[in-house]
Amino acid sequence: MKRHHSDPRLPRKLYIKTYGCQMNVYDSGRMADLLAPLGYAATDAPEGADLVILNTCHIREKAAEKVYSELGRLRILKEESAERGNQMLIAVAGCVAQAESEEMRRRAPVVDLIVGPQTYHRLPELVARAHRSTGAVLDTEFPAESKFDHLPDTQAVDGPSAFLSVQEGCDKFCTFCVVPYTRGSEFSRPAQAVLAEARRLVASGVREITLLGQNVNAYHGEGPEGRDWSLARLIYGLAEIDGLARIRYTTSHPRDMDDALIKAHGEVDALMPYLHLPVQSGSDTILKAMNRRHTADDYRHLIDRIRNARPDIAMSGDFIVGFPGESDLDFADTLKLVTDVTYASAFSFKYSARPGTPASTAGQQVPEAVKTDRLAALQQILDAQQVAFNHATVGCQAPVLFERIGRRQGQMVGRTPWLQAVYVEAGPEMLGQIAPVTLVGANAKSLTGTLASPAGETAHPTTVQVA
Repeated sequence: MKRHHSDPRLPRKLYIKTYGCQMNVYDSGRMADLLAPLGYAATDAPEGADLVILNTCHIREKAAEKVYSELGRLRILKEESAERGNQMLIAVAGCVAQAESEEMRRRAPVVDLIVGPQTYHRLPELVARAHRSTGAVLDTEFPAESKFDHLPDTQAVDGPSAFLSVQEGCDKFCTFCVVPYTRGSEFSRPAQAVLAEARRLVASGVREITLLGQNVNAYHGEGPEGRDWSLARLIYGLAEIDGLARIRYTTSHPRDMDDALIKAHGEVDALMPYLHLPVQSGSDTILKAMNRRHTADDYRHLIDRIRNARPDIAMSGDFIVGFPGESDLDFADTLKLVTDVTYASAFSFKYSARPGTPASTAGQQVPEAVKTDRLAALQQILDAQQVAFNHATVGCQAPVLFERIGRRQGQMVGRTPWLQAVYVEAGPEMLGQIAPVTLVGANAKSLTGTLASPAGETAHPTTVQVA
């Protein structure tokens, strides 16, 4: 029987594929929340879906090409669906949609709907228009109103940890980055709205919230008394919510790591001892070319201040190798900074040009083979540091938040305060619980542990130090 999708009584299947950052994960969840009143229920495969959304990221290398490749596969599914008398809508959302909307219209006629990261709150209206349209429906504006004002209060929660978007956009204009062009200028949600969403999440069983933003520590949302709140002030407010045991935030910029936020790391028990603070390069020459507006020593001194406030903090970072003009000496400076700081985890990439960014047209592009060699050398050090950090925690007892059931029967997976994955023999009744775990084994990516006896005392995290 042919399904008439104008009939809201019929269930519809929604498949969302998410690329890239945690903010896209949050956005995908909110898209599903928006579409649920229209009868769309999530499915885990595109086959048989009534609406497929690719929520895209434009940061990584060949991001757009991956989307077009996926659209080629979806075109076949769409044709098969039409042969069965069903209509499959295909939507592209996120940063690739924002950056390449006109090109996508020309190159991928299979797409019914193109929506930018600031306008997905209009999805219900846009989906209705797409059902009536013979061409792609496009909405990639930067609207005056905030999308957050139009999102539903109710949202699906999957497990005890959740993302909460508090800030979007960036005004830094690093020369390699497309975020200011795809996400727009910095915008911070009002503090009361953030606190209200956090309370709803906690009421739904969430124990840990990660605050999200392209430049999250630049947060300056309006407070209830009419004055802007900083991220530090917001964290203090969140820490007062009963039932919210853990607070994290990502991603930060070194220039916005102020005294109040550093102090919060030493004072707020719920603020976890893990900080992702990208530096990108250890060379002052390259940092200047990137428009980072800080030096390598500025970053080193900042790390010292943070560790003085919270000695057990685990540091994470981002690195780009092979930026235009990077010399062997510049790269050696990066390796020196990594050795000086020591990281518990890190993300590292070869530079790849983003159309429209200043660095994409810069001279002195580094040969691909040189980038490959440098990345391998950097990752060898970073991987060794991560292994060392994990092994330094073995023998400690740490509070672990159990997030999901493991692949093996009788196994649960949780996270330490330092964001390490821990595999523990335990039952599903531990889901959502925070319990002391003795860490007994470690490898590069995870730990193993055993539940400590109820009478056991949790070791203070400052016992974990990595030289």
